[in-house]
Amino acid sequence: MTDLTVLAVGAHPDDIELGCGATLWRHHRAGAHVIMVCVTDGMLGPGEVAKRQSEAHKAAKILGADLRMLGLSDGATNPDASMVRPIEAILDEYHPQIIYTHAEDDSHQDHRNTASAVISAARNYTTILNFQSPSSRNFSPQLFVGLEPKDLKRKKRALRAHSTQVSNSARVDLSAVDAAAHYWGSQARTTMAEPFEVTRALFGFHPSGRIVRWSPDGFSEGD
Repeated sequence: MTDLTVLAVGAHPDDIELGCGATLWRHHRAGAHVIMVCVTDGMLGPGEVAKRQSEAHKAAKILGADLRMLGLSDGATNPDASMVRPIEAILDEYHPQIIYTHAEDDSHQDHRNTASAVISAARNYTTILNFQSPSSRNFSPQLFVGLEPKDLKRKKRALRAHSTQVSNSARVDLSAVDAAAHYWGSQARTTMAEPFEVTRALFGFHPSGRIVRWSPDGFSEGD
């Protein structure tokens, strides 16, 4: 077990799983406390709200995460106090060391607004990493999390829990999830990876003077 707490904030049910599901599972495997926060009720997507909420809880359980749902109106978010303050309250409750959310440049207004609200709410936190969505624009990651096959398998299992989005619609393409993991792996000079833009990231130094490198398994002494 570690004392690491990780919090991921997504606009809709399944956004977090798509963007960083494998990374969150790696955090869980390493003993971190993982919290997922879904901002909206997802009412504009396929499936009834109650069904989508049930799917979200099932997916979070698969990833070893706790789930909080803010219940804001799908498609009508606004990154003002009504959105920032509930996120601030959750940050004050958990004090995460690492925060994940959407990339800021996105063609979906809920994704943009979620990123903006999280960055505002987390203005006093050290590490904010931004994941890719299918609607991301000009996504240019600087940080990659290497994945093992079991991490990608767990991510896809969590996505399948969102049956209204995967089995009953074409909203989520699991073959594209595979392709993306291998593409970003090649960009990171490894086999598979999840990519992140960096809003802010804090690295430390070992007493020897070597940099301490971050991974979902914790911090380790680098070269």
